[in-house]
Amino acid sequence: MPIAPQDPVVHEDRIDYVPTPINVTRARQHAARMVAEWGHPALADDAALIVSELAGNAVRHGHVPGRLFRVHLTLTKTSLRIAVADPRGERLPRPRQPSPDDRHGRGLLIVRALADRWGVRERTVGKEIWAELDLTSSRATGRCSDEP
Repeated sequence: MPIAPQDPVVHEDRIDYVPTPINVTRARQHAARMVAEWGHPALADDAALIVSELAGNAVRHGHVPGRLFRVHLTLTKTSLRIAVADPRGERLPRPRQPSPDDRHGRGLLIVRALADRWGVRERTVGKEIWAELDLTSSRATGRCSDEP
């Protein structure tokens, strides 16, 4: 889903990573730092968690030897968009309902709970999973929904 022309990009960051677990950690930390530096510290933890879940899925399910995964952050005037792309397009993600004993399978449920919108975009090579956080939500402003 492209950024709407009436919502111009304010900041953008894009990094390619080797698909290893340590780079999931690095991507998460980098995203939190960038979002805070861009003036939205209240969104930093949610952004970091979304990056961690999507990057973890890219490493676990989207890995192709010799290929990288990409984390792309885009801040517009109204939203923060987080997109993670990997080279394995034939494995499109879908949320599932894991049993209480399952050790994995909750990542997209977490993303869906945190994001205002999310989706999957097929690419020429691979796929991109994206999530957006609205800057006007109570979560983004750091205020409780019942505060004046």
